[in-house]
Parts: sequence; structure tokens; C-alpha cells
Amino acid sequence: MSNYRKLERVIKGFANHRRIEIMNLLFLESELSVDEIAEKTTIGYMNASDHVRKMAIAGLVLKRSDGNSVRHALTPLAKSILVFCKKLE
Repeated sequence: MSNYRKLERVIKGFANHRRIEIMNLLFLESELSVDEIAEKTTIGYMNASDHVRKMAIAGLVLKRSDGNSVRHALTPLAKSILVFCKKLE
């Protein structure tokens, strides 16, 4: 049962068109701040921050401090999920 809950958390982490868009953006640009993600996806900062937070909880995004900024990058799991999603297109 525990594995099903873990799988559910991962699926909820990318089950949104904006989160898939953010994953693709991070795949193309490797590391971005929430400000950069919000600007490139043309969504508000708070909305982008919430999406990134949910992705981090699901284990899809890693955070790294860079001075006054936090950089975000995809985990290997997220890269695999993105490949899977592209096959569905």
C-alpha cells in the first residue's frame, strides 16, 4: 500500500499542464530560479512557486542555494517522466 501512496504523490507532482511545462523548461535550461520560471512561462511568481513546491515534494525538482537565489533542477525521475509524457503526445 505504501508504494501506491508514493506513486500517487509522484503522479500528483506532474499532473498539471503548467508543471509539465516547467519540467520541459528545466530540461532545456537545466537550472532556473522561480523568478525565471515565472517569466518564461508567463505565470505569476506565487503560482510558479506553488507549482515548484509541489514538484519538489514529489521528488521531481532539486533545490540549490546560489547566493540570494535558489536554483531548481530536474531529478533523474523527472527526466524519465518527461520522456514518458513526450511519448504520449
